[in-house]
Amino acid sequence: MSQLFLDQLNSGKILISDGATGTNLQSVGLKAGVSPEVWVMEQPQKILDLERAFVRAGSDIILTCTFGGTRLRLKDGDYANLVPEVNHKAVELARQAASQRTGVMVAGSMGPVGALLKPYGPLTLEEVTAAYAEQAFALTEAGVDLLVIETQFSLEEAQAALAAARQAGDLPVVVSFSYDRGARTMMGVKPSQVVKTFQPLGVAAIGANCGTTLDNMELIVKEYVELAPALPIWAKPNAGMPELTDAGETVFKVTPKEMGAAAVCNVSAGARIVGGCCGSSPEHVADIARSIKEKLSIN
Repeated sequence: MSQLFLDQLNSGKILISDGATGTNLQSVGLKAGVSPEVWVMEQPQKILDLERAFVRAGSDIILTCTFGGTRLRLKDGDYANLVPEVNHKAVELARQAASQRTGVMVAGSMGPVGALLKPYGPLTLEEVTAAYAEQAFALTEAGVDLLVIETQFSLEEAQAALAAARQAGDLPVVVSFSYDRGARTMMGVKPSQVVKTFQPLGVAAIGANCGTTLDNMELIVKEYVELAPALPIWAKPNAGMPELTDAGETVFKVTPKEMGAAAVCNVSAGARIVGGCCGSSPEHVADIARSIKEKLSIN
């Protein structure tokens, strides 16, 4: 087991995670509909540049560009049969970026598989678990410090991902849900259900990422803390709700300063790891890191 993440949590330190992957890569040329994992193999310098920018901004944890790195997500592209290679390369790039500063940790990102489990969709539990296991083994072999099962909306899928992570080894695991219906996921999952399901399973932290507004994220953090006061909480909100411009571009209007203030609120509510999701740039992360540092120095 990589002890670094657990040691940092046990020390009481507030950890800064990174910001968005997809929206930042789109700003430098990633076309809509193209998986960021394609750029891991075809434009690795762009991935490395972004991850280095997050480290310079103050991230203590950076996620690998493997959100869609399962066989089920890659099945229609050129890398469907290269899942281990894609995940290994993504970890290699993140490790290069993390080496800029001592103590920066690399988290293996494991996002949704892209289709629903039966009876709501076509996938069996066995198929989903196998897909996650292949990815988890690759990320673990490549040397990540922890695994982050993120942007989840289904208890069953997240449980399959956790079971797969445990098959791959004994790395610390964070399980983070996306509450895109206020305080509910698209499948109706509530924070209380996440706590009840995953706290007994010994996860290193539970959390929320993506979702809706900054205010809703703070409410979710507070609910988590009330239900599980001893369990570390991970909070990575979007930079606001996406808005469509007259030119047809999607923008996120929350400023770096506003994200920094929101991170302070989330830490005050009990979060132990804070960062950003969609729309959050290295500039947003820099303000989060600066705001948290100022809060801690005041306290």
